Amino acid sequence: MTTSQCPPASDTNATDTNAATVGTAAATPAQRATGLAAALGCGALVAVQSRVNGDLAARLHDGIAAAVISFGIGLIVLAVAAAVLPSVRSGLASVRDAVSTGRLRWWHLLGGACGALLVLSQGVTVPVIGVAVFSVAIVAGQSVSSLAVDRLGIGPTGHHPLTPARVIGAVLTVGAVLVAVSNQVGRPGLLALAALPALAGIGTSWQQAVNGRVRQWAGSALPATLVNFAAGMAALLITFSVDVAVRGWPTGALPHQPWLYVGGLIGVLFIAVSASVVRWTGVLLLGLATIAGQLLMATLIDFLAPGSAGGPGANTLLGIALTLVAVGIAALPTRRRPS
Repeated sequence: MTTSQCPPASDTNATDTNAATVGTAAATPAQRATGLAAALGCGALVAVQSRVNGDLAARLHDGIAAAVISFGIGLIVLAVAAAVLPSVRSGLASVRDAVSTGRLRWWHLLGGACGALLVLSQGVTVPVIGVAVFSVAIVAGQSVSSLAVDRLGIGPTGHHPLTPARVIGAVLTVGAVLVAVSNQVGRPGLLALAALPALAGIGTSWQQAVNGRVRQWAGSALPATLVNFAAGMAALLITFSVDVAVRGWPTGALPHQPWLYVGGLIGVLFIAVSASVVRWTGVLLLGLATIAGQLLMATLIDFLAPGSAGGPGANTLLGIALTLVAVGIAALPTRRRPS
């Protein structure tokens, strides 16, 4: 590790404070409301992406290959944007300069590895454990880790205290999702496989925090999203290479349905929006609102999906209502002590 990447200990606090305040001011009520609405939309996209990537993995008979395809499509789109838009290239140059001078840590650029884990877990576990158990595992990991990420000040909004409202909101969200899928989580054999999406949920909070930091130095969301996808694609290619060496090439065939390839595009939109609004909401509130949107869209999918048996039951609807209440509790304004 070079000196430019990691400044002396005496400069660390000042560097972190500067990184947390670049382009960040106290969010107005309108910005906070916009951030919440955008987070709800992001959650809806995650529900759709989980369904798409899970189906693609089932067709390929390989969840890792499905994740590589999904991430690869998103990376291609972003690379084209970088070639066409000077603002993207300028943003990437600003990020490079921030890293070289130590104003941005090198590990802030690795958020995409957590995104790769999320997409990988969708392809590997959803065809086996289903979207319901997958959602429980993601929510459990994300809710708890969001508290830690905000408390440590990793995100662009700096440190957030562990207030009763924030803790109650996180705990109530986990309980709400357990209620929503209580009729589907009684299979003990699925718990071990559910550990992968739980780990992905933990990583999602950290990913949102560091992507928000990169977005501040890049000046816009697209350069930060490209950095995210580049790191994630590198991690997936390493994983896929090991998988091919051990098990061989996927035995399935590429499907012809175009909608099975939109997972990467959804990922681009999700990362770009999350990196943009996390400075208004903080990591915890962004995560809880995303969870609420995910449940609402999953309910709509249950109603509209072919072969659905009349849509979700009363426990699912109760879980959604509790999740929305949890987001409202966590969104209550709190006094932040000056650092």
